[in-house]
Amino acid sequence: MPNTMRKKMANTIRFLAADMVQQANSGHPGAPMGLADIAVVLGEHLNHNPKNPKWLNRDRLVFSGGHGTGLIYSLLHLWGYDLSLEDLKNFRQLDSKTPGHPEYGHTDGVEITTGPLGQGVANAVGFAMAESYTANQVNSETCDFIDHKVYCLCGDGDLQEGISYEACALAGHLTLKDLVLIYDSNEITIEGDTSIAWSEDVAKRFEAQKWNVLKINGHCYNEIDEALTNAKSSDKPTIIIANTIIGKGADGLEGSHETHGAPLGEETIKVSKEKVGFPSDKKFYIPEDVLFRFRCAIEEGELLEKEWIHRQKEAPLLEQNEALDRLLNPDFSSIKYPDFSNDAEVATRDSNGKILNAIATAIPSFIGGSADLAPSNKTTLKDMGDFPKGKNIHFGIREHAMGAITNAMALYGTIIPFNATFFVFSDYQKPSARISALTSIQNFFIWTHDSIGVGEDGPTHEPIEHISQFRALPNFYVWRPADATENVEAWKSALKINAPHGFVLSRQKLKTLKPKKEFGTVSNGAYLVKKRENATLTLMASGSELMPCLRAGCHLELLGIKTNIVSVPCLDLFNEQSSEYKSKVIDANTKVLAVEASTATEYYRYADDILAMETFGASAPANLLFEKFGFTIHGIMKKACNLMDVEYKEVNIGTCEV
Repeated sequence: MPNTMRKKMANTIRFLAADMVQQANSGHPGAPMGLADIAVVLGEHLNHNPKNPKWLNRDRLVFSGGHGTGLIYSLLHLWGYDLSLEDLKNFRQLDSKTPGHPEYGHTDGVEITTGPLGQGVANAVGFAMAESYTANQVNSETCDFIDHKVYCLCGDGDLQEGISYEACALAGHLTLKDLVLIYDSNEITIEGDTSIAWSEDVAKRFEAQKWNVLKINGHCYNEIDEALTNAKSSDKPTIIIANTIIGKGADGLEGSHETHGAPLGEETIKVSKEKVGFPSDKKFYIPEDVLFRFRCAIEEGELLEKEWIHRQKEAPLLEQNEALDRLLNPDFSSIKYPDFSNDAEVATRDSNGKILNAIATAIPSFIGGSADLAPSNKTTLKDMGDFPKGKNIHFGIREHAMGAITNAMALYGTIIPFNATFFVFSDYQKPSARISALTSIQNFFIWTHDSIGVGEDGPTHEPIEHISQFRALPNFYVWRPADATENVEAWKSALKINAPHGFVLSRQKLKTLKPKKEFGTVSNGAYLVKKRENATLTLMASGSELMPCLRAGCHLELLGIKTNIVSVPCLDLFNEQSSEYKSKVIDANTKVLAVEASTATEYYRYADDILAMETFGASAPANLLFEKFGFTIHGIMKKACNLMDVEYKEVNIGTCEV
C-alpha cells in the first residue's frame, strides 16, 4: 500500500481518537495518536474476520494499554466490526458500547478485558500458550488447523509492571514463536519522562529472556512492515521496540505528557486537522477512500475463514477434526469421578488432586498447573505429559502472571484451565481474579493450605482474611468443601457455571462424612447436614470446621440446646438462593452461630455471632492452633452457650454419630 494512503489512514485514526476524547471530555488521546501508524500497517498483516469475531483461527490482538480505547474503538469501527460511528460518539457514556477501558463480551472485537497495566501482556502470553497446546493436539505434518499469531500492543507502563516480566520470561522459556509484542516506546508516563523512574535497557531484558528483539522507528511505515514480516517468521517470541512520539500530530503538544490523559482542546484539534489537510470543522471525519481501505478487512477476513473451513473438510483430516471437536465440545458426562465413601479421612487438597486427574482424563481441553507447588497442591496430572504437548503446565514462581495467563487460555475457545498455589499467595492473583469475575471467565483457581491448618509455617503462610476478599468479588465462586465427597459435588457444580471459581482446600486430613448423607444440595451453596426437631440454634460452617460443629451439636443437646448443622461449601451460591430455600436451611426460630477459621465477617448476613479469627495465626502444629483459637468441640460449645445465654459445662458422650 502506498505510504501516502497509510498516512491518511493513520491521521483518520488520530483524529477519531482525539474527537472521542474531546467529546467525552475524558480519556487518553496521546497513545492512540502515537500508535496510529503502527496500527495501520498491523492491519495489513492481521488475519481476522470482522463479521465473525469468534473465528477460531483468527489472529488475536490484545491492547494491554487498555486506556488507549480511542485507538481500539476507531480500529474496530473502521475494520467493520459491530461498532458504529454513533458508538464512537458515545465514548465513555452510560450504557455505551465504548466504555473507558475495553471489556470482553461488551464490545464486539475485544479479545479480553484490559486496563490494569501489564495484565494484557500476560493475557497475550496466555493466548499464545493456548494456541501452542491446541496446535499440538490438532495439527499434522501435512495440515495445520491452528496457525495464527498473537499480537499485543503495550507501553512503558505495561513493561514496568512486574506481571509483564513474569509472563515474558515464561514466554521466552516456552519459545512461543507466534507471539508478537509491539512496545510503544514513547518514553512518557503521567508524571513526565520515563527517565524519572526507569532506566533499564528493555532490549537486553528481552534478549536475556530468549526473545527475538527488533528496534524500529514507530512512524516509518517501511520499518514497521519489515519488522512485522520478520516477527511472523521468527522461531522465538518477538518484541518490536517502536520508538514513537506520544500525541503524534497534535499541534504544539507532540511528545508531551499532557496528551496522555486529557482532551487536547477544540482549538488544538482544529489546527492539527488543518495541517494534514482534514476539514477542521468536521468531527469524527472519515474520508471515503480511507474507509474503503479499512473495510477491505471484511472481504479478506471472510475469504480467510472460508479457506480455513475448506481445509477442514478434506477427507484425510477426519482424525484432526475429531480432535478439534473434542476440544471445542467437552463431554462432562464422561468424567468418572473418584469415590471416597470408603476413605475415613482425606485432605481436600488430596481429594482435589484425584478429581483433577479424573476430569483431565476425560476432557482433552482440561489442562493446568501450579506456581512451582504441584507436589504440595496435589495438582500433577499423572502420565499426561508436560506442556505444550502434554497437560501439565509448569508456571514457575509467577502467581500474578499465572492468573492472567489462564484467563486468556479460558477465553481462547479450546481450553478449560486451572492454576494452583497456596491460598496465602492468592494475594498475588487478586487483580487477575478480579478481571475473571468482571468478565465471567471460567478459570479455576486452586488454593491449598487454606487456614491456620498450615501449622508450623506460621502466620506469614496462614491465610486469615483471604477468603473474605474473594467472597466479596461479584460473580466469583469460592468453594471450601468440608470433605472429599463435597469436593466432588463442588466440581460437578462449578463446571456448569460460566464464571471463575476458587477452590480453598485443606492441607490436613478431614474426616469423610458418611455416604448415607445427601450431597445433592451442594449445588445450592449451603445445606442442612443435621436437623433436630425444635432446634434453637443453627451452626454454619465450611471446610475443616464442619466436623467439630457436628460433634459440638451432639454435646450441646445434652445441655438443652438443640442444634441444626449447616454446611456452607459455597457461601456465594447460597447468597443467590431464594428466600424460601434459605429459610429451609436456616430456621428463623433459631439463633445462628457461624464458625470458620478466617475473618468470616461476611457470615453476619445470616449469623447472630461468629467464631472466627480475630488475629493472625501462629507457628505450631495445626491441632494446637485450632485449640488455641477455639476451633474445637469445646471452643464451639463455649461460644454457642454464650450466644444462647446458657451456662457452659463440659460433657462427654464419647463418639458422636455424624
